[in-house]
Amino acid sequence: MVSMTGYAYREKAEQNLSVSVEIKSCNNRYLDIYVNLPSWLSALEMKIRNIIAPVCGRGKVEVFIRVREFNVPVKIIVNKNAAKAYYDAINVLAGDLGIEEKPGLEILLGLDGVLETEKNRDDERHWKEIEPILQEAVKALCADREREGKNTERDILANLEKIETSLKTVSSFASVIEQNIKENIKTRFAELLGNQIDENRVLAETASLLLKYTIAEEIARLNSHLSEFRAETEKNPRPGKKLDFLCQELNREINTIGSKSAVVEVSREVVKMKETLENIREQLRNVE
Repeated sequence: MVSMTGYAYREKAEQNLSVSVEIKSCNNRYLDIYVNLPSWLSALEMKIRNIIAPVCGRGKVEVFIRVREFNVPVKIIVNKNAAKAYYDAINVLAGDLGIEEKPGLEILLGLDGVLETEKNRDDERHWKEIEPILQEAVKALCADREREGKNTERDILANLEKIETSLKTVSSFASVIEQNIKENIKTRFAELLGNQIDENRVLAETASLLLKYTIAEEIARLNSHLSEFRAETEKNPRPGKKLDFLCQELNREINTIGSKSAVVEVSREVVKMKETLENIREQLRNVE
């Protein structure tokens, strides 16, 4: 069982380059990958997604990659057209205002678009530096999610045992419920008809009420669902969706038992099972 919650951080610093990778993940119905990296490395986003997607079945995964460069060769580009346009516009404005002063070079160089810088960057070279750090972070994230998943699995199975214990108590009262129905039918017929009781009529009414109020079928289905729940946790590494479905089925059977039974002990165990099942469903919201 794997949790959708995890965190990992890795970094590497060298003389001319430092790279840090931070990954956060939390629960989400589907897999949603968000990549944040410098705009000049946007071409690498798909490669990053292709590393994350195979190892994360579900969840919102946020990847933050920060790259700092040192001693990078910079090319300065002078936009002469922009500088001339600024110069002409300032001169026109100065003439309109009666100002004889001409714009100096210092003013022009500070205007937007006159000077542009261009760094010599190679995506593939940067990817060779980023990928190993990313792979380390992804491995750490998976380990964190698996560790959290094992803790969650232990809690879920402990709660499952509580439901199984309550179900055993409920099962022990199944025969009592049926016996009470039979005795109630006989008592009612005796009160109405005295000694002139039609046994066939009694049997028919008993069968009808047993069909309506007996909980044997619900108990059998509950036991089946609980067995399937355990099997799913053992054989399926990402059982979240299937277990959530089984919880719905468990809840349906538990509710039916509660609505059918008037035995206090059974009603008490039904409340326990419903509370415990809700705890399981809360935990499953964070399981892949």
